[in-house]
Amino acid sequence: MDEKTRSRLIQDHLESIRQLQAEAAVEAGGKTMTWPPRGYYWVFQTVAGLTLGGLGAMVSLGVNILGALIVGVPPLKLIQVYLTFPMGQRALELGPHEAGAAYFVGCLLYLVTGGLYGIGFHLFMTWYYDDANFSKRFIVGSVVGLGIWFVNFYLVLSWLQPALLGGNWIVREVPIWIGAGTHLVFAWTMVLVQNWSAFDPRSR
Repeated sequence: MDEKTRSRLIQDHLESIRQLQAEAAVEAGGKTMTWPPRGYYWVFQTVAGLTLGGLGAMVSLGVNILGALIVGVPPLKLIQVYLTFPMGQRALELGPHEAGAAYFVGCLLYLVTGGLYGIGFHLFMTWYYDDANFSKRFIVGSVVGLGIWFVNFYLVLSWLQPALLGGNWIVREVPIWIGAGTHLVFAWTMVLVQNWSAFDPRSR
């Protein structure tokens, strides 16, 4: 049996199963879970976005650390500046004994934040541009990444951090090219690995 015929038979059987499940749901007077799910599989794509967003944040942080080492800046300078959001000015004055624990927590927060942003990024990209070619997804992803940076820095943090902590350290201390660059690397990583989230109901 050739592959085309096999695929057609599989789809025919799956459709028959879905029909039987739908009939059973009607007879039972309720709803039942069909497999594979019809339409957009929100739960799967949400978990995929969280996972790939964490990966994107990891790559973004790694590139930033490498760049910092090349230019002679402390490798976790970005994390130190981001820690001013919960800690204020004190984050920039950490001593050697407390810096290690603070940086560890800061890196975790960076990855968690990337995962949360990854959910929205991934849902948007897979909902609207899942079938687009790579070039289009790359351009759109870059625009979305820069949009996240602009909203974060200039529409939220520029007023929220001063209002809560009395200083605007993140916007002031993070150069535009670093802020935009880290967000672009995050977005590019998400675009590059988007195919990893392709749902295949026949895979284990």
